Amino acid sequence: MIGTIVNTVAVLAGGVCGHLFGKLLKPRFQQTLTMACGVSTLFLSVAGALRYMLPLDEKSLPGGGSMLVIACMALGALIGELLNLEGGFQRFGLWLKEKTGSARDQNFVNGFLTASLTTCVGAMTIVGSLQDGITGDWSILGAKSILDLVMVMVLTSSLGKGCIFSVIPIFVIQGGLTLAAGWLRPLMTELAMSYLSTVGSVLIFCVGVNLVWGSRIRTANLLPAVLLAIAAAYLPIRF
Repeated sequence: MIGTIVNTVAVLAGGVCGHLFGKLLKPRFQQTLTMACGVSTLFLSVAGALRYMLPLDEKSLPGGGSMLVIACMALGALIGELLNLEGGFQRFGLWLKEKTGSARDQNFVNGFLTASLTTCVGAMTIVGSLQDGITGDWSILGAKSILDLVMVMVLTSSLGKGCIFSVIPIFVIQGGLTLAAGWLRPLMTELAMSYLSTVGSVLIFCVGVNLVWGSRIRTANLLPAVLLAIAAAYLPIRF
């Protein structure tokens, strides 16, 4: 659990620094920071997805994984809408907003959702947590902690202190994966990780879209796509 604890502390530190720094910024600076963070997220997510979909070789630039993304995202969206995962996140965010005395913070829930999805969706979360649980090597989560610290600091500066509470899903998800690492490791084959990284990157792209153009996509309702991507690795066909 060392990696999860380090990651949690890093996000908390980044969030606190961003909250203190954000108070000194005028609204137009905060808006520009949000745009910068959104654009950066878009580019990072595209790079992550294309690493599998457009692998380079010596003679060509082949394409693949399109059906994987379409199938997982479509089915994941249906499952997510049926379960109303976005609504669950929002209700939890509203509960945190009330309990923390942040009733006047209009961006609290949006900040919580955005920071939580940005820091929890991705291959580093799963691979790092499994490695920490099985071997005690938390180097991947250590590297993720640095990235998350910077990201949450910038997000908190522009979206408010709701981003700080992304430490809760980080601790729960990564901690749970670490504790269950022995059971989960056989399921996470190389192909499963490739599929997970591809679909996870597309979900992060959705987070970037919401940062740049406002909340247009219910990204939390797309989360089942990640589980479907892992399951797809065990089908008799390759995407």
